[in-house]
Amino acid sequence: MSLKIRISDAKAQLTELVRRAEAGEDVILTRFGKDAVRLVAVPARPTMSERRAILDRIRLAARTRPSPGPSAERSQDFLYDKDGLRA
Repeated sequence: MSLKIRISDAKAQLTELVRRAEAGEDVILTRFGKDAVRLVAVPARPTMSERRAILDRIRLAARTRPSPGPSAERSQDFLYDKDGLRA
């Protein structure tokens, strides 16, 4: 559910509106009855240890080689007959 509030009313309630936005509520400020601004929480930045863990997973994934898939050279052959015309 989203909370819509006029900008003039939001001035007095800014702290409460920020708290609600941080909690995940959709807070929309309106001007002249039209949506003007949406308050959203800034996502938390990962800690140094979390960043290292992410990089370690990326490095590990980069070391593993993917298995070869089907050859694209002949993947569309079923569309054509032996003379090269559309089947």
